Amino acid sequence: MNPCIDFIIVAVLLMNLMMLSSSRIGVCIKIAALQGVAVGLLPFLISHSVTTSVIMTSSLGVVLKGFVFPWLLFRALQAANIRKEVEPVGGYPLSLLLGVVLFMMSNWLNAKLIYPESLVSSLAPAVALATFLTGVLIIISRMKALTQVIGYLILENGVYLFGSVFLSEQPLMVELAILLDIFVAVFVMGIAIFHISREFDHIDTDQLSELKDWVEPQ
Repeated sequence: MNPCIDFIIVAVLLMNLMMLSSSRIGVCIKIAALQGVAVGLLPFLISHSVTTSVIMTSSLGVVLKGFVFPWLLFRALQAANIRKEVEPVGGYPLSLLLGVVLFMMSNWLNAKLIYPESLVSSLAPAVALATFLTGVLIIISRMKALTQVIGYLILENGVYLFGSVFLSEQPLMVELAILLDIFVAVFVMGIAIFHISREFDHIDTDQLSELKDWVEPQ
């Protein structure tokens, strides 16, 4: 078992908890970028033979997750002119506690699953599922549209990590299709946030329900 793999998996788990306890959006983007680089390196470390497809998957994952996506998000952050996230429902301690509970649930579920072959790390599927659920939690509990995009990236990191565990069973085109979908989603969301920030004073999604049709008085 490669100790670097276990180190990366534990680091991904810790970054999930850091994300849930951070209020500064710029810090959250940096954590998401670092986590993206970590999971992007996994196919290269897990593969027993370094092939062209493995190098392409790992390199593309590192470049997109670690550099392209964060760059797009920082541009949207500057355009929206925001620095901190609105405190989630229940506060950050509750959010962090929920993150720990999600990992415990993921670990319990991992123990119930039967895998076709020995895993590179027994902790990897549990952390992958916890990362996926952490992304869902961020999307649900955070109010800023930009932070919800970050949650979407964290969610995808969980999917990518789970796929990397079974790298020999995952064709290259599946991984590339996932990365392409995420790239398009982040790009479109960044453009949407930019235009929303130009038209309105905020990008709080919880206030979208208050929008009403405006009728010009006769």
